[in-house]
Amino acid sequence: MKRRTKIVVLGSALLLTAGAAASAATASDEPRQRAAAASDAPGQREAAALTGTAKLYRSAGDDITFSFDAHLAAKDTADPTKATGSFEWSHYLNGEGARAKAKVDCLLTGGKVAVVSGVITSSDLPGAKGKRVGITVHDVAGRDRLGYSWASTGSPVETKELPKCVGSAPFEKVKKGTGDFTVVPWRPDF
Repeated sequence: MKRRTKIVVLGSALLLTAGAAASAATASDEPRQRAAAASDAPGQREAAALTGTAKLYRSAGDDITFSFDAHLAAKDTADPTKATGSFEWSHYLNGEGARAKAKVDCLLTGGKVAVVSGVITSSDLPGAKGKRVGITVHDVAGRDRLGYSWASTGSPVETKELPKCVGSAPFEKVKKGTGDFTVVPWRPDF
């Protein structure tokens, strides 16, 4: 009888251990399975995005910062002018300079490059409010780059009728250790 009891107890213990291990494996796989299902489900991924903050490198010591929070919803994938969000920047040297904030009116991305434009909603640069500007970002880990429309048109105040989603080549270097841009590539359905 003792031997029979030992076999039953050992068998039960093995079954309980196997059941608990299977249950634990299923529970730990759940978040991964949900994430995979969400990324495969239509409409779950935004159509495009540009986020992050960085300081530009200038040998003279200028303090130049750009921040982005621009998004194109999945339902608007066919129309980049339905992008939402904002971006802002500041440029100071020896206590003088200006800052500005713009409301996004267009966002196009391809691979690790994004072009965003918007209309300036607030600024301490006289005459800048209401002007459209465009910025291009190249998201390359550790070597992000950036360009802006006023590099070729002069101050945003001097820019006349800049079209939506127009920026310049990303010629500026981001200061080492400050770039955290993230570009979600646009994948239009045409």
